[in-house]
Amino acid sequence: MQQHAHVIAQRLLNLYRQAHVINGGWAAVNKVLIAESDNPQVIEALEKLPTGKRLATHIANLRSGKTPMDTIRPELLPYGGMLTSQNSNVTLTESEMTELKSALAAFEATPEGMKKIKDLACVRKFGNDWPDKVKAALSAEDPKELPAWENVVRTARAYQLWDSAKQLVSENLTDRDRARIQADMPEFETYLPMFGDEGEELLAKLRTFMSSMPQ
Repeated sequence: MQQHAHVIAQRLLNLYRQAHVINGGWAAVNKVLIAESDNPQVIEALEKLPTGKRLATHIANLRSGKTPMDTIRPELLPYGGMLTSQNSNVTLTESEMTELKSALAAFEATPEGMKKIKDLACVRKFGNDWPDKVKAALSAEDPKELPAWENVVRTARAYQLWDSAKQLVSENLTDRDRARIQADMPEFETYLPMFGDEGEELLAKLRTFMSSMPQ
C-alpha cells in the first residue's frame, strides 16, 4: 500500500507542476488533487517528495475551503509562479501567427502532420517549451485558435506515450519501470486506444506488467 501511495503522490506532484499547460487550469487540476488524495498515506508520501509539502498545503487549503476550487494561493504556485509569469509575456509576430494559423487549418494527426508543426519557425524557437509557449501566445492574441492547438498538443502527447510504451514492453522491466507505468496509466488509457488494435494490445501488455507489481 505504501508503494501505491507513493505512486499516486508522484502523479499528483507531476500534475501540480504541469497545471499551467493543462486545459481547464486549476479548476480541472484541483478536482483531481482532491479526488486522489483522500488516503492519508498519499499525503504522507507527498510530504517526503521535493516541493511536496507545498502541494500538501494546497490540498489542505482546498479541503478546508480556504482556497476556492478554481484557484491556488500565489505563495503555493509551483516554481514560485515563474512559469506563469514567463508565459504571460510570450508573443508571436504577425508573420509567425499567419504561418501558425495556416498550419493549424491543414493539420493532420499523423507523424508527418506533427513534423510539419514542429518544423514551424514559431514552434522551433521555443525549444522543448513549445506546447505551453505557443498556447500562451494564442491565449493572448487569438484564443479562438486554442482548440486547434490543444489538438496538436494532445497528438504530440499521444505519440510520445506510444513511443514510451513500445520501449517499456520491449525491455526487462525494473520496479521503477513498473511504478512509472502505474503513474502514467491514466494517460496510457486515454491515448493508446487512438492507435486502434495495436494501441489496445499495447495497453493490455502494460496492464499485465502493472498487475505483476508487488502489493
